[in-house]
Amino acid sequence: MTQNIQFPLTIYYDASCPLCASEMHTIKETDFENKLILVDCSSQAFNEPEFCPTTKEAMMERIHAQDAAGNWIKGVDVFSVAYGAAGFKGLAAFWDSEILKPILSRAYPFIADNRHWLSKTPLPYLLNSALRLCAPER
Repeated sequence: MTQNIQFPLTIYYDASCPLCASEMHTIKETDFENKLILVDCSSQAFNEPEFCPTTKEAMMERIHAQDAAGNWIKGVDVFSVAYGAAGFKGLAAFWDSEILKPILSRAYPFIADNRHWLSKTPLPYLLNSALRLCAPER
């Protein structure tokens, strides 16, 4: 997926969700080339960008991103591109795997729909810890 993306990639995510915020901020920490721009679409001040093909409500339900050429992606494809851009090559390949993508595409809506409940579990801490263990170094 990353071969057709033009950077920077603007990622629209729910920063009011501890699980989402933890993951996105940890990814951004290793974005040494500044390929990623994070935008909190949960903010009261957030308005959909010009020519956005969706609504704020839809952006709050599923992660969305727009590349520098104006192309939109959402769901598991965003994770593949974001991890790759931040140097997590193995995780990018995981999210982009032809074998796993159908499973991940079906699991992601469940996770997204339950992200606030999942944030009350140790999952954000565990995810953040795992990401930091496999984080690329400068």
